[in-house]
Amino acid sequence: MLSPVFVTLFFSIFIAVTGVGIVVPLLPVYAHDLGASGLAIGLIFGAFSISRTFLLPFFGRMSDEKGRKPFILAGLFAYGLISFLFIAARGVSDLILIRFLHGAASAMVMPVAQAYIGDITPKGKEGLFMGMFNMSMFISLSLGPLMGGILSARMGMHWAFATMGIMAFTGCMASLFFLPPRSMESGRDRTPDHYPWKALITDPVFSGIFLYRFAYTCGIGMIWCFLPVLAHTRFAMESDAIGILVMSGIFVSGLLNIPMGWLADRWNRKAMVFIGGVLVAAGMAAIGMAEGFSGLLTGCILFGTGGGISVPAMTAMAVETGKSLKAMGGAMSLLTMAHSMGMLVGSLGAGLAMDHMNLSSAFPMAAFFLVTSLLPMAICFRMKKK
Repeated sequence: MLSPVFVTLFFSIFIAVTGVGIVVPLLPVYAHDLGASGLAIGLIFGAFSISRTFLLPFFGRMSDEKGRKPFILAGLFAYGLISFLFIAARGVSDLILIRFLHGAASAMVMPVAQAYIGDITPKGKEGLFMGMFNMSMFISLSLGPLMGGILSARMGMHWAFATMGIMAFTGCMASLFFLPPRSMESGRDRTPDHYPWKALITDPVFSGIFLYRFAYTCGIGMIWCFLPVLAHTRFAMESDAIGILVMSGIFVSGLLNIPMGWLADRWNRKAMVFIGGVLVAAGMAAIGMAEGFSGLLTGCILFGTGGGISVPAMTAMAVETGKSLKAMGGAMSLLTMAHSMGMLVGSLGAGLAMDHMNLSSAFPMAAFFLVTSLLPMAICFRMKKK
C-alpha cells in the first residue's frame, strides 16, 4: 500500500507540473511573434536551465541536511508567484528573466521530491516506485501542453499563465497540510560533514546515467522549444494541434513508466536504458524527416516510447546510488543537473540551427548525438566496481 507521503507528493507534483506544462506550447510561438530570433527563443528556455544548473547541487545537499519539506513548499510557492509575472511580461528580456527565476524555483522542487520518494522506496522496488512517481510528471507534462493550447485558443494566453499559478499554489497547500514535519521524514541518517560528491561523480554507473540523461534531455529541449515553431511556421498548425504533438510523446512516456518500472526491478536496467536510447534517437530523426502532422506525431511517439523504457531504469539506478552513499538529494540533484544542461544545450543548439541553417536539420543532428552518446554510456556501465 502506498504511503500518505507518496500520495501527497504524487498529487502535489502532478498538479504543479501540469501548470508548468501549460506554457510549453505557448512560449516559443509567443516569443517568435514578438520578433525573437531562434537564439533568443533558445535563451528563454535556456535561462530556466542555467539557474537550475547552478542551484541544484546546493538545494540537493541542503535537503539532505535540513529536510525535504521546507524546500518543496518554498519552491511550489515561488512557482505560483512567478506564474503571474508572465502576464506582466512586455518583451523577450522579460521572458528570459522570468524563466531564470522559474528555474530557481524548480531547483527546490523536482530533485528534492524525487529524493523524498527515494527515501521511502523499499529495497528491490526502486524501478516500480520511481516509475509510479515519474508517471505524475510525464502525465502532467502531457496534459499541460494540451490545456495550454486549448486555454490560449479559447480564452487567451493570460488565462493559461494564471491557471499555471493557481495550480502551483494548490500543490503547495497540499504539501503544507499533508506532508509530515521534517523531524519525521525518512532518511534522517544523512552525512553533512563529508558530503560524498566525489563518490557520486566517480561512480561509473552514475556517470553513465548522467551522460544519457544529458543526451536524452537535449532532445527534449529541442522538442519543447522548436517543435512548436517548426509546426507553426512550416505546416501552419494552430496551438491546439501543437499542444497535441507536444503532449503525445510525454503521455506515452507516462503510460509506460509503471510497467517499465516493474520490469526494471526484474530485468537488466542497463539494457533498458540502452534500448530506450535507440528509440529516442529514432524519434528525433523521424521529426526531422516529417512531411506533416502524422510524421511529427510518429516521431514524438517514438521519442516518448524510448523515454518510457529508459527513464524508470535510469532513476532506479540513481536511487540505488543515493541510498548506498546516504546522499539521495545529491544524487537526484546531479541527475537533474544533467537534465538542465541538456535542455540548455538542446534549446540553444536548435536556436542556432534555426538562425543559420534549416530548423528541420537540428533534429537528425540530435539523433546522431544521442546514438554516439550510447557507446561511452555502455563503457561506463561495464566499469562498475564490485
